[in-house]
Amino acid sequence: MVRTAFIRGRCVQFEKMKEFIIDGDLITDWKSFHFEFKSEMNFPDYYGENMDAWIDCVDDISDIQTVIKILNGKVLNERNPEFAKAILECAAFINQRKIEAGEEPSLLISGIF
Repeated sequence: MVRTAFIRGRCVQFEKMKEFIIDGDLITDWKSFHFEFKSEMNFPDYYGENMDAWIDCVDDISDIQTVIKILNGKVLNERNPEFAKAILECAAFINQRKIEAGEEPSLLISGIF
């Protein structure tokens, strides 16, 4: 299956895509935040359970187009807006780092916050 996305104002097609689903309803504190991402995205055992480690792990696995779907994002944002803000800011940082390295941004966040 070929998927299409708009990146920096142009249409790009991807034959391969990684997709992860995170249930925002299961995230109630930082411990559960890191548990859910580590479990669903198969972060390594040495994952440091902080946002710097999150950035490194997500950057490592987003070598091809990667979508993180946040289910119940509205619940997540209402419970603690800091979680949704961290996800969006860190995803933007990852994509910016790729652009600065001459790569295409490859991380997409999907969900209603």
